[in-house]
Amino acid sequence: MLGEIYIIYITKMNWNQIKTANDFDRLLSLSENSTVLIFKHSTRCSVSRFALKEFEQNWKALDEQIVVPFFLDLLEHRNFSDEIAARYNIKHESPQVLLIKSGVCFYSKTNEEIVHANIMSAAGRII
Repeated sequence: MLGEIYIIYITKMNWNQIKTANDFDRLLSLSENSTVLIFKHSTRCSVSRFALKEFEQNWKALDEQIVVPFFLDLLEHRNFSDEIAARYNIKHESPQVLLIKSGVCFYSKTNEEIVHANIMSAAGRII
C-alpha cells in the first residue's frame, strides 16, 4: 500500500491586504500612478477559492511590475467592498477582480471570468 500523498500549495504572490482604512487609503494613493488589482474573495465560496487558486498559480514575479495586487477578505472586511462598489459604481460580487488606475476602475470580472492571462493582458494595455 502506498502512503498518502500531500500536495502543498505555496503562493508566490505578495498580496497587500485590505484590513484597515489606512490600507484602503494606500490603495487609493497607489492607484494614482500605478495599476492596482483588487481581488475580492469569500472564504466560504468554492468558486472564489477556485478563481483565487487559478490566479495565484499563474502569477509571475514580473506581474508585480504591471499591477500592485491587493487582497480583500469579504467576510472579514465587507465594509471596504461596499465602499469600493460605491466609489467605482460597480456591483459587489464574489469573487471579483478589479483593475484601477488614476482613480478609474477600467476592468471588472467575476466568477469564471477571472482568468490570470486576461487580467494581465488588460492591465498591460493601460500602462
